Order: sequence, then C-alpha cells, then structure tokens
Amino acid sequence: MIRQLAHVCFFTDQLEAMVAFYRDALGFPVKFTLHTDGGELMGYYFDTGNTTFIEVFDQRLAVKQWGGQVQPLTPGSQYKHFCLEVTGISQVKAMLEGRGVAVSDVTLGMDHSLQAWIADPDGNAIELMEYTHTSLQLRQPAP
Repeated sequence: MIRQLAHVCFFTDQLEAMVAFYRDALGFPVKFTLHTDGGELMGYYFDTGNTTFIEVFDQRLAVKQWGGQVQPLTPGSQYKHFCLEVTGISQVKAMLEGRGVAVSDVTLGMDHSLQAWIADPDGNAIELMEYTHTSLQLRQPAP
C-alpha cells in the first residue's frame, strides 16, 4: 500500500547554504546525515514531520558515490526525485508490474530502508521506500 509522500530530493553545489536555509531559516531539524564510502559528508535529511523529509545531497559527492554525471545546476534543475512511502514493497512492486509499470529490483539503501524505482511517463524518477526497523528515518534523535 502506498501510504504518503516520504521525501523530495535535491542535488546542490552549495550544501552549506542549503543546510543554513532548511535547518536555520526554516527550522527543520537534521534527522541524519549520509557519508560516502570514503567518509565524506554528502547529504542531509531534514525532518519536516510525520516521517516526511527533505533530502539534500552535494551533487559531486553523490555522483562519486552512486555514479552518473556532474552537470551544471541552474535554478530549477536541482530536483532529482520524490519518494512515496509504502508498506509491503514486494506486493506494491507486483501490483504495479501487473498494471504495466516497470519497477526496479528492491534493494536496501544507505539509510537501511528498502527501495525500488519507477518513472512517470515524462521520465521523472519516483522512489518507493519501505522503512525497516533499522531505517535511519525512524531512529530517535541523539540526546
């Protein structure tokens, strides 16, 4: 079952300014950060309430971690995908495939959540995510 919007994702070339905006100006607390396999801080998850988040990644480090190409970022081009929180990701995958939607394999993400990917007719990426008992999104903040 699709529950709700889980997060929106942005790539940036100015991570510090984005952190200052979302954390300091808008007041969204940092739920957790993600690092490359080499230990470099590459992304922030901002808690917007009710297990819904804004994630922001340094474009160069995200490409280094996951592949792809570094591209010039212009206003409006930083949006990467939105994510739908689901329960029973295998059943959702089967349901969507039964409706003719191409769905990627289910994998475990860096955040310890299960994920699969689809695209809308315009090619916009949509992540499907099922939280697990070890998902970083569900961890209590450190005191």
